[in-house]
Amino acid sequence: GHGSAGVLVNADPDETCALPMIDYEQDLPLAIRDGYAPLSGDFVDRGSSIMLKAAHQARQLYWMQQVDPERVAQARWYLGLPQYWAWRLSGVPSAETTILSAQSHLWNNVRKQWAPIVAGQGWQRLMPPFHPAWETLGPIRQDLARRHGIPEELSTLTGGHDSSLNLYRYQAAGMRDACVISTGTWIVGMCAATPLGQLDENRGMVLNSDVAGRPVGGVLTMGGREFSHVAGQGQEGNAADAALVSLLIERGSFALPSFGDDDGLFPGSAGRGRFEGPPAETPAGRKALAVLYAALLTVECIDALNEDGLVALDGTFLRDPLYATLVAALRPNAETVYNLDSYGTASGAALLGEHDTRDTPAPIALSLPTAFAGDREALAAYAQRWRELAKRNNLQQGKTSKRRIDD
Repeated sequence: GHGSAGVLVNADPDETCALPMIDYEQDLPLAIRDGYAPLSGDFVDRGSSIMLKAAHQARQLYWMQQVDPERVAQARWYLGLPQYWAWRLSGVPSAETTILSAQSHLWNNVRKQWAPIVAGQGWQRLMPPFHPAWETLGPIRQDLARRHGIPEELSTLTGGHDSSLNLYRYQAAGMRDACVISTGTWIVGMCAATPLGQLDENRGMVLNSDVAGRPVGGVLTMGGREFSHVAGQGQEGNAADAALVSLLIERGSFALPSFGDDDGLFPGSAGRGRFEGPPAETPAGRKALAVLYAALLTVECIDALNEDGLVALDGTFLRDPLYATLVAALRPNAETVYNLDSYGTASGAALLGEHDTRDTPAPIALSLPTAFAGDREALAAYAQRWRELAKRNNLQQGKTSKRRIDD
């Protein structure tokens, strides 16, 4: 489930939603955007900056309340998406820490209390009791079991946030303080060991939670979409050519953030992505540049999380073997491993079922990247130059404001 997916429901789980769920990439009316901002609290309350479009459950509920206050007044619960399905299946409403800490703006995970907007807008009555992600809420509703031929003893668990459950599979394997970089549409970095005082909302950094409720530092950037902008079409099934990567480094061909609407790690860069130096002239060259760019963005995420130890990579970028190789080469003094399991969220969710009975670490398959065959010194110099150019490419200059978490 995603932290920007909230569902407003009435008391009966067989009824339709009180109002339709809002797509977090839906455009936001100006009045809703401007009205919400002063109500949202500070970074500690939100756990993130105020993000693009209709992100954040709190903002979605505010929008519903402004448009149809009567329906909101009649509703009974406001549920995260995993908990919506758990409620539909079991009839038991629940709130859960990982989903609420995933940029919902409803829950202050440092102070373990509802964000001020909840009381300010009179939403306490819509907030259900808390349950851990691994807790059995109850058996499946008997009418559903009979209707669909499902075993009546089937249990329904609370569930949680997709990236937090992916992190959980590493924690279940004994890697309690794992730093995990998951890749797909977003590059999502999560690191329980990151000092919370290092989190800078202006650089895409967020405050998440693990399933136990422990605050977890995070970073978000739309790396998958950046990759697509650079790679273009037609190279989806082809691996990047290491020789072409070395040629791009030698020639000084750069892709600089950000091509999409998201600033990511570089404040003011949204929509200002560009190429510098000799262009990558062929589809294969563009693919090689995209993989190199993705590796640089990944290392920038790792550095933002202040992690100089073991990092585990997973997700769709691992389809190209050169990606992990480049990330490891860009971190020569630290260990980098990767996991080819492409069902990390599902694996983590499945492991919830044995949370209370597990007495040995869960198995996990981790591999070491192959060594980079190119010039490592040239790669390091290229990375340093890329970082300088990327920062120069920003609209925002000077010192960015940072809200530190010292509680």
